[in-house]
Amino acid sequence: MRKYIVFALLFALLMAPATMDARKKKDKKMEKRGVDIENVNAVEQPMQEVAITNPAQQLYGEWDIISMRKKKVYSLERAYLYLDFKGGNKVYGNNGCNTINGTFQLSGNNLKFNDFISTEESCRNVTSEKSIMHTLADVRRYTLQTQYNAQYMNLMNAKGTVIMVLKRHNLDAMNGAWLIKEINSENVSEKGMRVVVDAVEQTIHGDTGCNIINGIITLDPTKDMAIQFEDLHSTEYDCEDIDYETDLLLALETTESCKRINQNEMALLDNKGTIVLVLQHINLR
Repeated sequence: MRKYIVFALLFALLMAPATMDARKKKDKKMEKRGVDIENVNAVEQPMQEVAITNPAQQLYGEWDIISMRKKKVYSLERAYLYLDFKGGNKVYGNNGCNTINGTFQLSGNNLKFNDFISTEESCRNVTSEKSIMHTLADVRRYTLQTQYNAQYMNLMNAKGTVIMVLKRHNLDAMNGAWLIKEINSENVSEKGMRVVVDAVEQTIHGDTGCNIINGIITLDPTKDMAIQFEDLHSTEYDCEDIDYETDLLLALETTESCKRINQNEMALLDNKGTIVLVLQHINLR
């Protein structure tokens, strides 16, 4: 019996540091999201209803599919819908595997999707693409909510039960042309390096003053303002300021998120929350 007690004490001591480390990691993760750690258990900001005053403006754009029938969506490709009012109530996106296109009917809080077609790729997803398509076919109504500055759309069936939850793609602030103002806290605005970000098409293009760069953007719908730049490549001219171009590419590759500094400036941050780039909005002819 004594032997078992000693073993239990040793096991508890070994597990204690791991538990502390896990708690520290959880706290750091919550700090990144901007949640007040000290009060998170005491006060949680409730979902707030959003009045539907201008559906074409409030629903327009890209929405990530984050849950379906009270279960999180896990898929190979990012599952999302893009509601396009300018194109005649068209909807397109991805069901977690295949590209989808269709139409929608909207009247007040009533919403219905029609005429979906999709590509025919074969994928192994935790969340079945067929389940997503069947759920979309059952949608009849919607409501809008907000929490922690994020926007959500609840899609409901004819009985008023929420069957799918969408989250607004919140990187619209990154769209546009930007002057590279700082790289790792060094002012480089006089170098004239510029990038154009398209968060909808998920592409980045740029001019380093020497070479043209191109790449793609990947988004993590589970995190607010999360953005990564991948598959970056450039033309291969050798120029006097090539070191600044290299620094720019490295900074873009380490970017994990972004945040607004002021009305005209955005900061790109690495996985430690360190600012690696400061961008200044510009208007291109």
